[in-house]
Amino acid sequence: MKKTHNLSELQWQLTGFIPFQWQFGDILRSGRPLHGDVPTVPARVPGSVQAALRDAGLLPDWNIGLSSRACEWVEHRHWMFHAPLPSAWLTKGHTCRLRCLGLDSSGWVLVNGTQIGRFENSFLPHVFDLTPALTDSENTLQIIFDCPPRWLGQFGYTSQMTEWKPRFNYTWDWTCRLVQIGIWDAISLQVTDGVEIQNASCVTTGDGLRVAAQGGRMQLTLCDGEKILRSEQFTNEIVWKDLPVRRWWPAGHGKQPLYTVTCTLLEGSGDTHAWRVGFKSVEWQSCAGAPAGADPWICVVNGKPIFLQGVNWTPIRPNFADVTTADVRARLETYRDLGCNIMRVWGGAVLEREDFYSLCDELGLLVWQEFPLSSSGMDNWPPADAGSIDALGRIATSYIQRRQHHASLLLWCGGNELQGDLDGNKTGTGKPVDASHPLIARLQSVVQAEDPGRRFLATSASGPRFTADAKDFGKGLHWDVHGPWSAEAEAYWAADDALFRSEVGAPGASNAELIEATAGGLPTLPASHENPLWQRTAWWIEWDACIAELGREPRDLEEYVAWSQTRQAAALARAVRTCKSRFPRCGGVILWMGHDCFPCTANTAILDFHGQLKPAARAIGEVFRSGPER
Repeated sequence: MKKTHNLSELQWQLTGFIPFQWQFGDILRSGRPLHGDVPTVPARVPGSVQAALRDAGLLPDWNIGLSSRACEWVEHRHWMFHAPLPSAWLTKGHTCRLRCLGLDSSGWVLVNGTQIGRFENSFLPHVFDLTPALTDSENTLQIIFDCPPRWLGQFGYTSQMTEWKPRFNYTWDWTCRLVQIGIWDAISLQVTDGVEIQNASCVTTGDGLRVAAQGGRMQLTLCDGEKILRSEQFTNEIVWKDLPVRRWWPAGHGKQPLYTVTCTLLEGSGDTHAWRVGFKSVEWQSCAGAPAGADPWICVVNGKPIFLQGVNWTPIRPNFADVTTADVRARLETYRDLGCNIMRVWGGAVLEREDFYSLCDELGLLVWQEFPLSSSGMDNWPPADAGSIDALGRIATSYIQRRQHHASLLLWCGGNELQGDLDGNKTGTGKPVDASHPLIARLQSVVQAEDPGRRFLATSASGPRFTADAKDFGKGLHWDVHGPWSAEAEAYWAADDALFRSEVGAPGASNAELIEATAGGLPTLPASHENPLWQRTAWWIEWDACIAELGREPRDLEEYVAWSQTRQAAALARAVRTCKSRFPRCGGVILWMGHDCFPCTANTAILDFHGQLKPAARAIGEVFRSGPER
């Protein structure tokens, strides 16, 4: 028997402490009320420390002006989430396990002041046996977060980034520093007598299905709604072929039929495990005219070559623990309606929660999933120490085991922009890493062992060159490339020879109303480096280009925004139209990026902070929704 209780239903509270103050004098066992450095406030779970403090009036809104800087003190405290465990949930003689799918990022788990275990690594689930510390009544669960790593941000040395927490939280060119702390994914209490299904996995291939599980004799059932298509008993592993199922198609190419697979233990009270799956076949073919030996970049789904078109997906908010399923659905439905069929889940962030992948299954959005590695500017080479290789191997295994059943999942990728010089120097920015690097080799071996039916890429971009240089067009050097992130001339695109473009962008300002509403009293013009409001995302300032084109400074913010948005729309429409017109010489284009997670004055996103379409999104949508390969 196994019962699972959703701990988000509890009345959680949050208390802040000077580091290790909560251990001083054994205050957790004293029975006295908690008196931390920061007073106790209500908290949501899943949820971030930052959102709980903002809701309680103890933090400003980090989205306004420069207020994020007034939030950085949160990183220098220990934070305790605590809640009573209902006695009715506990069964004497049974094991009580705490299962946490996402803790960001390290700390301790206690029951009634007794330490049960430690945790670290934001990317792995954590399980703790609470049984030894439980009493017959009045049990309190305490999850305490340590101070996070000091710096993992956009600039630095990738080879030295060996702490496993999302890096984008430390600032990127499109977000402020908001180093999230908290419970970011589902958390549950499992009460079991030990008769249960363990290590269950499910993967579909074409018209086939493979399920593996441990625990004893089991019944496997495949259903289409209420209709049972097949049911059979098995032990340990079962493979079904030639199932009477309809194929799952990417958006714009067909429907997305989904089925339920249920595994039921025939012993005890019948523990169950279920998956929602779809069936598709994927092959990769060479682009027309591709140089000999080039990676294949034509994605063939169910026998049909498909032009891959979509956006790079980053978290909807820096405090992604507080993002709801409704938020995710709104963004994904917008992308589907624009004509997207692929989301690249970028390596500087996190494995999205289960709802993201389930919604991609429903909406026909293929997922390019990266492991949590990214470039750093000073050095873009992955770490090669044994500890990091072991940690990333465990992360990759966990990612695959949790997500491989999804119909939307297309491929696994080692990370974002991992590269060195053309001579192999790790400090350069020219040659993408490959499986000769020991960490990439480990990731490749994990994918081959755990999910051999899916493609593995060492990194994005991949192949001989990181970006496509116009002077090298026609030399066969541009396979999967990144860039440009600017308004390139028609001549650049007319000569393009890239086989795939997994990042293409151009900056565009947010709407004037959003800029004004989030300025926090700062002047909204000039849109230059001298203005602290615009300097927050300084990579995307085009003030001088605007003046040069107009022959004067813009009259007001509205005129500058109109100029910027028109320029972005024209640049991206030109890029996407050219790439798509070259199919099958080019296999696809993915825009950098989809949406803002912070109210940027300007950024390469095509949706703003509120999820509203910029003119560029509308222009791109017209191109995405056109063409025979649609």
